[in-house]
Amino acid sequence: MARPRKFDEQQVLDTARERFWSGGYAATRMEDIAEATGLGKGSLYGAFGGKQELFHRVFDDYCGSVVDAVSRQLRGNDADAYARLSAHVYAVAAATAADTDRRGCLLAKGAAELAEHDETVAKRARAAIEALHALLEDDIAACQRNGDIAADADPGKLAALVLAVLRGIEALGKAGASEETLTDIARTALAVLPRPAH
Repeated sequence: MARPRKFDEQQVLDTARERFWSGGYAATRMEDIAEATGLGKGSLYGAFGGKQELFHRVFDDYCGSVVDAVSRQLRGNDADAYARLSAHVYAVAAATAADTDRRGCLLAKGAAELAEHDETVAKRARAAIEALHALLEDDIAACQRNGDIAADADPGKLAALVLAVLRGIEALGKAGASEETLTDIARTALAVLPRPAH
């Protein structure tokens, strides 16, 4: 009979995520994760498989948590939809500016490093981006119903534009753009959304 596991799996995944996030996939060794978690390599391999399987678990968890967080920020009634959208765009700029280690987003980082060669990472990243796009599209449609964004605009195309701006903010922040620059981009992105003619 297998012995019950004597460690907190989520804690191990969280520790592994920090290692992969800080160092990147290629530069992170299972030895590093074993040392950081206090587990033997045999226990790690037994619980999670190899490095690639462990990264897939970490990446999947991370993508899910990002989508859940954005969902909580953007879901709600039509009357508050524009305020939610504005708060979300500014929050991304602020969080990016606060990332003084310039680690960026693990979704973007993992996809940039691995998606070309790892179909599991590519599919999970694509699914996360599609989910984020759908959340933005739903919120923009709510803005339109409430009269905050022009009703004749395509909410899917506007959502794609906002998503591209948010990903760009993260990339520029990683490259060292100032908080003022990132906030200006956020403000400009919101300002260019088409308003109803009055």
